[in-house]
Amino acid sequence: MESKLFTPFQLGPITLRNRFIRSAAFENMCHNNTPSQELQDYHVSVARGGVGMTTVAYCAVDLSGVSFDGQLYVREEALPGLKRLTNAIHAEGAKASIQLGHCGNMTHFYSCHCMPVSASNGFNLYSPTIHRRLRVDEIKTLVKKFGEAVDFCREAGFDCVEIHAGHAYLISQFISRRTNRRHDAYGGSFENRVRFLNEVLDEVMLHAKDDMAVVVKTNMWDDCWRGTDIEEGLRVAREILRHKPHGIVLSGGTVSRSPMTILGGAMPYKTLAHYMSMKSFWWLKAALNFPGVAPVMMPTVPFKELYFMDKAKRFQQELKDELGDTQLIYVGGVQSGDNCQTIMDEGFELFQLAHVLIKDPDFVKHVQANLHYHAGCGRSNYCVGRMYTKDMKCHECVERDGEQIPARLKKEIAKLEAKAKKSIG
Repeated sequence: MESKLFTPFQLGPITLRNRFIRSAAFENMCHNNTPSQELQDYHVSVARGGVGMTTVAYCAVDLSGVSFDGQLYVREEALPGLKRLTNAIHAEGAKASIQLGHCGNMTHFYSCHCMPVSASNGFNLYSPTIHRRLRVDEIKTLVKKFGEAVDFCREAGFDCVEIHAGHAYLISQFISRRTNRRHDAYGGSFENRVRFLNEVLDEVMLHAKDDMAVVVKTNMWDDCWRGTDIEEGLRVAREILRHKPHGIVLSGGTVSRSPMTILGGAMPYKTLAHYMSMKSFWWLKAALNFPGVAPVMMPTVPFKELYFMDKAKRFQQELKDELGDTQLIYVGGVQSGDNCQTIMDEGFELFQLAHVLIKDPDFVKHVQANLHYHAGCGRSNYCVGRMYTKDMKCHECVERDGEQIPARLKKEIAKLEAKAKKSIG
């Protein structure tokens, strides 16, 4: 009997051919903020490999939300390339999704062409950058831009939009007491801190109408001081549910305080420092080369397969009477067909995965042929280490394509993969 993994699923107005969704892991393949042939080729390879839907990552609704030259933002010049991309994905039988958000204080002047903005004034040590507080009229404008972005994505041929409300990007910066120190209608109480989220989702659902699926990525918890905890994460999820999106992706961690909570395992500090450019990350590059600093900035999280499952099951249990037709979508630590089957057995109808699809775009086909198939991803996070200034690629793919990896980075990869293997047991 064929596994439930390979049965169709109705996500709002769209039908997925199976339960596999390529998550919105940043590709950094949009040269000069424009979709490239490389971006298209990668997502087509994943679609050809069998996923039900693939998600283009990290598209800002406005230039002010752009962190990287290789990142998309909503503008007319991007439409032709995106139409080619979605047509090519559809030709392989998969649906196309795109993640919409705004990086807030995770941007830089050179990339967003203005002083970075956030819920409050401050200095983001991770970027590093000074950022200013958004005025209320600017907040209202950004809310409208989220709605307009949905129309843009429909015109580009996308079937689904994913609203990024986690990981310490702009929506999350309003939600968290750590980054929101406002004293107006958008700060202070929980109701005020989720006001921006609610206004964005009102606008998104209005523009999505009845032909676009809407998924929201949220944090179960931030895993940092003064960040959102599990109890407040549940309250945020309930706010999201009021808007009746078609899915909620349950994630956790923040890029500026607990990035390895998001990714699982260790950050390859030498790899990150090697590829990171002085132009955009000079301070961080210098810090990574200073003994003892990197582990404090980006502490290792022992890797285990399905590392978000326990918390996701709590959300599943506590929200079960409020979900209606909204699906809770699992993400985090998917390595094998057995992992995928476990997700199904735990009652999640859909799940997202990225690492294994970076290593092997044909992962889904392999699982269909052998449910016990394991991708063999060593979780060195090399793909993440090179992501910030190059494209996101597995070290095995890099070497197969003829690019040389320095010996000291190979040594780091081997060490981290051995450590991950040991932690799994």
